[in-house]
Amino acid sequence: MSSINTGKVVAGGLVAGVVLNALDFANNALLVGADFTANATRLGLDPALMESTRTIATWVVADFVLGLLLVWTYAAIRPRFGAGPKTAVFAAVVPWLSIVAVITGLTVSGMFPMALHVKMTVVTFFIMSIGSVAGAWVYKEA
Repeated sequence: MSSINTGKVVAGGLVAGVVLNALDFANNALLVGADFTANATRLGLDPALMESTRTIATWVVADFVLGLLLVWTYAAIRPRFGAGPKTAVFAAVVPWLSIVAVITGLTVSGMFPMALHVKMTVVTFFIMSIGSVAGAWVYKEA
C-alpha cells in the first residue's frame, strides 16, 4: 500500500476549493441568498453582516479547507474503492453527512426553516460532489 501523496492532496484540495467557492457563490446568488437574508431578519440578525468582507473571507477559507478535506478523504479511501469519480463522490458523502447532521440539529432547534434546510441539503450534496470530483481529478498516488 502506498502512502498519500501530500503534494497532490494540496494541489487537488486547492482545485476543489476553487470549484466549491465558485459553486457556493452561484448557489448564494441564485438559490438561497434571499432565504438566508429572510432567516437572518427573522432571527433579529443584521443581514448585511452576511455580505461583509470578513464573512465572505471566512467562507472562502472554509471552502478551501473543505476542499483539502475532500481530497484527503479521497486519497485515504482510494486504495480500497479504486480511483475515479465514484470514489470521489463517496469521499464527499463523509463531510456532507456531518454538515447535514449539524444543520439538522440547528433546524430542529428553530435556527433554520425546514424549507431552507432541505434546499441546502440537496444543493450542497451536488456542490460537494462536484468539488470532490474536481479535486480527485488532480490527485495521483506518489
